[in-house]
Amino acid sequence: MKHSFAPTTAFFGVDVAKKTLVVHRHNGSGTRTLGNDRASISAWLAGLPAGAVIACESTASYHRLLLDLVHAQRFRCYLLNPMDVHHYARSMGLRSKTDHVDAQLIARYVANEHTRLHAWQPASVASQALDGLIKRRAQLVRSRTALAASFAGMPEIGSALTLALKQLDALLKALEARIRAAVKALPEGAATAQRLASIPGVGPLTSSALTNLFTRVPFTGADSTVAFVGMDPRANDSGEKRGRRRLTKRGPSELRRLLYNAAMAAARNPLWKPYFERDRSKGLSSTAAYVALARRLLRLAFTLFRSRSMFDPDKLALKAA
Repeated sequence: MKHSFAPTTAFFGVDVAKKTLVVHRHNGSGTRTLGNDRASISAWLAGLPAGAVIACESTASYHRLLLDLVHAQRFRCYLLNPMDVHHYARSMGLRSKTDHVDAQLIARYVANEHTRLHAWQPASVASQALDGLIKRRAQLVRSRTALAASFAGMPEIGSALTLALKQLDALLKALEARIRAAVKALPEGAATAQRLASIPGVGPLTSSALTNLFTRVPFTGADSTVAFVGMDPRANDSGEKRGRRRLTKRGPSELRRLLYNAAMAAARNPLWKPYFERDRSKGLSSTAAYVALARRLLRLAFTLFRSRSMFDPDKLALKAA
């Protein structure tokens, strides 16, 4: 929920690194550096005024302790998209980038733009565990692909490479088994994943990722779901010019990749193939047609989640989505 604050509200920007945090209060003087550890953060939070607001950029994982402790102390906190902050810095005409400058910029950003932002809320332990497994699998897939490509054309190590790839494949299967088990820890996770997997093209991994998303974020409709995942097209028009549409790509990149792969599989299914072929006949590239189909799959998945129903092929009519 969006929120407006009193003029006296204290807004703090925090630049997060692995071992340190650089903190700045909006309209305050100077910055301070503290350790990115429980004791240092707790001591800093204990001295903040009531109603303080804290914001930081999303990192790989270094921001998690800060947000957990901020939320535990019942301060409102915001987790910012680094790209948004980057563009904000450029609009301000900043000529340098340091930890101290970043902390000041984040404080200024949240103070001026908080009415457009949504406060951060922690995910459940089960949701965080599942999200971590999906991200680890994605990293493993990238590593396996890079390894296979790097040693291609070297027959002298072919047997060793084959063995290494088989071991990575075994690790992938183990992770996928953990993912399937982790879904069951979510509220109605197993039933939801089963319903979503009933959609042709949507496999166990994609249905697990979607189940985690839908059970965590209270979307109001399919449009907000598409926007959150970053599969909404960005307009680029001016006057009579209609510019090329590109995806905003503001949401979880791994989920977009999974949905794209699901669309590639769905395009070979007799139920979905007419959608893909129709978009191709309109002049869309294969990539654009797959994206359009992935967006349809996402909308349908949300509909099945909300209606708590299985996929019904008889209700699938060829129409614009």
